[in-house]
Amino acid sequence: MNECGVVMVNRQVMIYFSIGKYKDEVLCDVVPMHATHLLLGRPWQFDRKAKHDGFKNRYSLEKDGRIYTLAPLSPKQVYEDQIQLKKGYEEEQHVSAKVDEQKDSAKMEKQAEQHGEDMRKREKKVSHELKTKGNKVSALRTLKEKK
Repeated sequence: MNECGVVMVNRQVMIYFSIGKYKDEVLCDVVPMHATHLLLGRPWQFDRKAKHDGFKNRYSLEKDGRIYTLAPLSPKQVYEDQIQLKKGYEEEQHVSAKVDEQKDSAKMEKQAEQHGEDMRKREKKVSHELKTKGNKVSALRTLKEKK
């Protein structure tokens, strides 16, 4: 499905889908992939008692008293679908980059605020130390003058 090696499935979702007039739902494992939106495999085929015609590459099944035949996309439809998938992926990457940029900006603002707060604390401490030292110097001068 992809080139990342081992794929860990850590969640499942119920997917509602339609292929032409056929509507169904299937419990899917969620994995990262670049193949397609939804891969219907043996569990779906078994649960729906779907029959695969390998020569015509079609599935036939009965659901709710109605017989459906699911045929593959034409080469043109496959190409158009791949273009749509690519656009969607690129838009997702663009949005993801903007979100990361906003996070970085917020992080930098927070760091600047923290730096400003740290500087105010240091200035306050230095001011207090200078005031304390100044009071000591004044006290020493006063003592010297009294002598």
